[in-house]
Amino acid sequence: MTPPPPPFRFSRGKDDLAFDPALDDEELVAARAGLAHGRWTEVRELLARTGENWDRRGHRLVVLGEGKSAAAWAGEWLLAEPESTDAVALAAFAAVFRATAGKQSAESARELCLRAARMTPRDPSPWLALLVLARRTGTDDDQVRAFDQARGRHRGHHHAHHLMTQCLAERQKTDGEDPFHEVYEFAEWAADEAGRGSPLTVLPLVALIERYRVLAAARVLPDAPDNLPYWGSPRARQSVRTAFDWWLEWDGSDHSRLLLDLNYLAYGKFHAGDTVEAAALFNRIGSEATRIPWSYPDRDPKKAFRAARNYALGFGRS
Repeated sequence: MTPPPPPFRFSRGKDDLAFDPALDDEELVAARAGLAHGRWTEVRELLARTGENWDRRGHRLVVLGEGKSAAAWAGEWLLAEPESTDAVALAAFAAVFRATAGKQSAESARELCLRAARMTPRDPSPWLALLVLARRTGTDDDQVRAFDQARGRHRGHHHAHHLMTQCLAERQKTDGEDPFHEVYEFAEWAADEAGRGSPLTVLPLVALIERYRVLAAARVLPDAPDNLPYWGSPRARQSVRTAFDWWLEWDGSDHSRLLLDLNYLAYGKFHAGDTVEAAALFNRIGSEATRIPWSYPDRDPKKAFRAARNYALGFGRS
C-alpha cells in the first residue's frame, strides 16, 4: 500500500529547487558555510561528531571537499594541526575535486588520499576519494581496487556502490540496451549481499538509470526518457517494484543519502508510468530534489523534475 503523502512542501511556479549536495544535513550546511569563511574549526567539530558513521563521514567529506576554498582552508588546518587525520582527509578530497577539474595533477591528489589511508587504516573514506578520482582519471583496475578497498572497510558503503555502478555503466557505451551488461550483474549481486532492508536494494534501479544515461548520450536510446519501452522491460519493472517495496518498509533510521535514493526511485516510477506511486514519492521529496538523475542524459534538471512532479500530482505538464 502506498503510504499517505505528507502535506505539500512546495509552491507551484516558485523556484524552490536548490539541488544542494548536502541534502538534508543541516549540520553539514552550517560547517560548509563556516569553511567558506575560513572557520575550519567548525569542520573539525563536525567530523569529530560524525565518528565512525562511515556513510555520513564520506558524504560530508565529499560535500566539503567540493567547496571552492576547501583546499586552501584544509591547508591552513594542516599547518595548525599537521597530525590531524580529519585535516588530511579533507585535503585529500579537496585535491581530488581539483584534479578532476584539471586544476592539479591526479598523482598529487592520489598521494594525499594514500596518506590519509595510511593514517586511518579502518576508514573507507580515502578509498572513496580514490574511487572518485579513478572514475575520472584512472583505469578500470584503479576503479575496482578503490571500490574493493572501500567495501572491505564498510561492506554497505552507499556512495562507493553508487560510484562503482556509474563506472560500470560507462563501459561499452554503444552496445545497445545490453540486458546482460555487467552493471546489472554487479548491482544485483551487491543488493543481494547487502540483504533485505538495506538502502542498496535500490542499486539495480540505479544501474538501469545510469545505463540509460550512457546509452542516451551515445545516441543508442532517445535523449528524452519519456514513454520509452526501456522502462517497461521486465528488468525495469522488477527493479522499480523492489526499490519501492524497500521504501515502504524503510524504518526511517539514519541514512545520509536517502534523498538521492528517493529521487532515483521517483525518476524510475514516473518513467515506468506508475504516476500514483510517483506522486507519493514527490510529496516525500518536496523541494529536496537532487540534480542526479533529473539531469539525465543532458537535461535541465529543474525543468525535468518540475514537469514530472506536476504531471504526477495532477497539475499537467509544464
